[in-house]
Amino acid sequence: MPNSFMQEAIKRAVENVRSGRGGPFAAVVVKEGRIIAAGTNCVTSTNDPTAHAEVIAIREACRVLGTFQLTGCEIYASCEPCPMCLGAVYWARPERVYFAATSGDAAAAGFDDSFIYGELKRPHPERRIPIEPMMREAALEPFREWEQKSDRIRY
Repeated sequence: MPNSFMQEAIKRAVENVRSGRGGPFAAVVVKEGRIIAAGTNCVTSTNDPTAHAEVIAIREACRVLGTFQLTGCEIYASCEPCPMCLGAVYWARPERVYFAATSGDAAAAGFDDSFIYGELKRPHPERRIPIEPMMREAALEPFREWEQKSDRIRY
């Protein structure tokens, strides 16, 4: 059965390329042996740099399930998740992620994410896009409010 889920993700990735909606990536979310959500890369058709297949599939699965966590779910991605998608995966907390093509395969096709991993290792001011902290003390107020909130939903 898992092979059929991955085949579906790959099929959707191919269809996405042919349709011109976006890059060669797709993902499906599976729970209890059935696909509950799917996503394809729609970066160029939506002008949204976050519209990666895994992110779209995770958003849809969470909407379907009515929760912000994918407990008991598996994600099948046509390619190894990029750093952004990997972050989304960890926040969504599925049971497992399967991928087909590797990040190296994606890089060979022009989708190289290795520079992001390198940027994360650099000090903030030395990154390609300089990142500068400011107003930290003022920004601690929302955290104090959060800590005082008795009905907060932890995640």
